[in-house]
Amino acid sequence: MTSDTTGGIDTDEAPVPEEEQQELIEELERKRSLTGVATLAVSAVAILFSTFQLYLAARSSRISVPIPFTGEEIHIVSLQSLQTHSIHVAFALVLAFLLFPTSTGDGFLSRRLGRIPPFVRSRFGEANPATRTVERIADGVRWLALDPDRDRITPLDIGLIVLAVLGPVYMLRHFEEIRDMRVFGLQRGETIPELVPLLEVPVSVLSALGLPLESRSYAFLLGAVGILLVLEATRRALGFYLMTIVGSFVVYARWGYLIPGNGQFSFGVGPIVRVPFVGILSIKELTWEQIVRNLWYTTEGIFGVPVRVSVAFIFVFILFGAFLEMSGAGEWFIELAYGLTGRRKGGPAKASIVASGFMGMISGSSIANTVTTGAFTIPLMKRSGYDPEFSGAVEASASSGGQILPPVMGAAAFLIVEFTGIAYAEVIIAAAIPAIVFFFGVWVMVHLKASQQGITGLGDEDIVNVRDHLKHGWFYLLPIGVLLYFILIDRLTIDRAAWYSLIAITALIAFAAAYSERDRGPLVGGIAGLFGLTVVSYLFAGRGPVAALVAFVTGGSPGGLPFDAAVGTALLQLSWITLFISLAVLLARPFGDSPLLELDGAVDTATERAANALSRERLAENRAFRVGSFVVKSMDNGARTATEVVIAVAAAGIIPGVIGVSGLGPNLTQVILQASGESTILLLVLTAVSSIILGMGMPTTVTYIILVSMLGGAIEGAGLPLLAGHLFILYFGVIADITPPVAVAAYAASGVAKSDQFVTGIKAFTLSLNKAMVPFAFVFAPGILLMRVTNGGEGTLIGWADVTDIGYFVPEVVIPVIGLFLGVLALGPTVIGYYYTDVSGVVRALLAVASVLLMVPLALFDVAQGLLTLAGTGIAVDPLVVDLTLRAVGLALFLALTVKNRRAMTAESTEDAATPTA
Repeated sequence: MTSDTTGGIDTDEAPVPEEEQQELIEELERKRSLTGVATLAVSAVAILFSTFQLYLAARSSRISVPIPFTGEEIHIVSLQSLQTHSIHVAFALVLAFLLFPTSTGDGFLSRRLGRIPPFVRSRFGEANPATRTVERIADGVRWLALDPDRDRITPLDIGLIVLAVLGPVYMLRHFEEIRDMRVFGLQRGETIPELVPLLEVPVSVLSALGLPLESRSYAFLLGAVGILLVLEATRRALGFYLMTIVGSFVVYARWGYLIPGNGQFSFGVGPIVRVPFVGILSIKELTWEQIVRNLWYTTEGIFGVPVRVSVAFIFVFILFGAFLEMSGAGEWFIELAYGLTGRRKGGPAKASIVASGFMGMISGSSIANTVTTGAFTIPLMKRSGYDPEFSGAVEASASSGGQILPPVMGAAAFLIVEFTGIAYAEVIIAAAIPAIVFFFGVWVMVHLKASQQGITGLGDEDIVNVRDHLKHGWFYLLPIGVLLYFILIDRLTIDRAAWYSLIAITALIAFAAAYSERDRGPLVGGIAGLFGLTVVSYLFAGRGPVAALVAFVTGGSPGGLPFDAAVGTALLQLSWITLFISLAVLLARPFGDSPLLELDGAVDTATERAANALSRERLAENRAFRVGSFVVKSMDNGARTATEVVIAVAAAGIIPGVIGVSGLGPNLTQVILQASGESTILLLVLTAVSSIILGMGMPTTVTYIILVSMLGGAIEGAGLPLLAGHLFILYFGVIADITPPVAVAAYAASGVAKSDQFVTGIKAFTLSLNKAMVPFAFVFAPGILLMRVTNGGEGTLIGWADVTDIGYFVPEVVIPVIGLFLGVLALGPTVIGYYYTDVSGVVRALLAVASVLLMVPLALFDVAQGLLTLAGTGIAVDPLVVDLTLRAVGLALFLALTVKNRRAMTAESTEDAATPTA
């Protein structure tokens, strides 16, 4: 919020300072707090990472040098997918080893090893040589690897960074050899002495000591080390839990063949034990060479689909979010949300839902989004009357829910596109109604809570005037519009659309920096003039002004474009034109006014530090320097945020890689279908529980990748619509972020709210109960996803012909959607315990029944059918008839309870009015 909103309020209820936000994020994400040269090193790597990804988005993997003023270029090399993927992962590994400590000394192993020196000292005395030797060893280990204060880069980190860089270097220099080895095996590769003769003596010594360096190819050793580096980076950035899951798949790939195919185990004594279904998990024997080759040197393992999506889509959209946040859009949207909803009953909580949903949509981290948005929203919720736990729960629920909100959906939409082959536009259209329903459900609950506790809205002094606010920062809306235009209308590839959107953000910030009363004439006039010149150039010469001039001088005779095509081509370059003219104005008058420019506080801080470091403090006021700082800071923050996601998808790629190379996939599908008894509801419950358990403490993208790899085949085998099944997995992966005991988003919110962590997690989960019911609703009623399912089980988006087919559209689309909204409305008082008046336990139970009947009636029918089948009987009935009948029953029950509670409220009001005051 603006600075005038916090005057006179308690410190605990003021917006959390940026420094505390960063400290909380680093603590929750276990990141280092570096200073000095170390910070510069991290920033340099992060900016290089972003630069590499921006080049890929702009020019693809073709490396070339443009020839100035001609439009021509000199081609150098085209990188292969494996090479670009390895560079991408290597950047993330380097950043992970810089940002996350090996150990802070408080882990299970560190604590036990730390007991050795005191034990030896107490046993032998301080003067004993054994004590001094042990203490020196302990000091050496601490120097080598420990970082208890999370403030230094250790020698071990530097060594791991060197190893991480060797991977892409080898991929770039010896790709032909890699191609041969992918066919003939890794043993066909050269050994270390053959590649580097200078290392022959040390390699021989190490081989004599038992390390098989001479007998193994360099490619095998490098691949094995690469896999271990990914596991180590996973442990640091995402925790021991995920590292163990992923590592167990590597172990399974090597020794899974020991599982007997018949599932019978003999332990030497006693009877043979047969374990059902286990035999299906038996696989063929694989050597370490085969495992390393498939996980490291193909695009089926670590560098497989998840990393491909990260290279093409995820990183650039995280960067898009970073640019948007650093531009000041984050705080602007929060203030806009408060302006739109702040005066309403329970306004601060409703504003939190709007603001957090938007920022969560483009954020790559639930924790970061919860903390940065919650730093503004949670104090105001507490100030208005919500308790700390509820305030944190609202923020955590809405922030995590942003990952299901189109058009960006965190990064999940792009993964769904890659795994299903369904067009991006179809994915975001299908996901729209369920996402709106979720946020509507949370809105209902905070409204009921406000009504129950008499919480009003904010005063005019705490919120902005919407009209003035839009007039001041309308340009923040343009990047989202540009993104949607390029994706949905112009139908550019997603990475190209994101690239143009990034240029648009940068151009808008440069324009805002250059705009003032004095400069607006030359600024707007220059943009209009250059745009007109560009249109004329394409109209008559078929190319831009500079290239057209060169062609004219050299005697070329290029043909012109039609008027529509000339204008369209010039519009694609409007961002560049705006950026060029704005920078020209900024350089001409570097110290002018910038009334529209309100960058994020982190950019201003970075600008001041850079100016001080250069011993030119006045640079902090230089408009062009501030724009440059914005770009650099955005690239830095974007890469840092993306590091965990890239590490996560690289680690998660091991799982489908193992499933593919071992041939486990079909067997796993068979196990899951047998375990669910071929019951749709049991399969969905199994998927939901697995998603929540596996997703605890892990990024949603990782949970999605793991579950799709393991359960995707079973979901398709059960005949469910493909997109519905994938969205189902995504929803429950998101729920894991606010599910105790490892509710990372809720715990992040509790840090801001200064509330009880576990209670905040419980409340966040209950506020998100509709997020758990909505997936069941759209699986059983695909019309909620605006999909029509054919007899073969395939789903396609509905068209105009489907809308005009009233016999289909009304019962299978309109009624389920209305039922979903009404069901969420009934769920609100079930959770909050208030509906016009406080409700009893019986009424809450009846409301819960009404909610289920309105939202997921066919789930109950599926359970009943399963029970009847077990009993040897069955009912031949049209599911659509059952669906409509049960929804009608639910509607009648809900309306009856509504009338009852309204009458109770009226009676209470009459009684209160009749009661004389003291």
